[in-house]
Amino acid sequence: MIDEILLEAEEHFSQAIDAFRREASKLRTGRASPSLLDGVRVDYYGTSTPLNQAANVTVVDARLLQVKPWDVKMVGAIEKAILTGDLGLTPSNRGDVVLVPIPALTGDRRREMVKMLRAEAERAKVSIRAGRRDAMDMLEAMEDSSEDEVHRGKKEVQDRVDAAVKRVETHAVEKEAEILKGP
Repeated sequence: MIDEILLEAEEHFSQAIDAFRREASKLRTGRASPSLLDGVRVDYYGTSTPLNQAANVTVVDARLLQVKPWDVKMVGAIEKAILTGDLGLTPSNRGDVVLVPIPALTGDRRREMVKMLRAEAERAKVSIRAGRRDAMDMLEAMEDSSEDEVHRGKKEVQDRVDAAVKRVETHAVEKEAEILKGP
């Protein structure tokens, strides 16, 4: 029973870390990365579709992305989706592809991105702590286990929480350095 609780808690922690990594990858560092467009959804024949399911996104160079739709008729819709995607990017339509230049980040914008990163990291830590609380509550509710087993289970949960928080902090520090350094 304790192993099941630990497994469930570990799964919750992993999901929180994965969500944080996805959100952190969307933050611009001044370098072109296909993940910048992960949140863009394009109207694909009446259906809101993620951009990566309607086109191929490639890096041309450090400051330029190329979006090549699988259906050339979608170029206009893709350009509009990127423009209205609230990313601060201005795409240009080249007929059969959309080029997305990545502007250089100013010092103020870099600091703003770091604040956003730290907020995402804090959200991940809060989610991890919520998972800890749930696991601790389940351990407390166990009636068929001895007090020592419950105590060991709580210690194990806390150790896993500490490790998960450390992974979030490590990734946040790496991403922050990447944002501040630039291309």
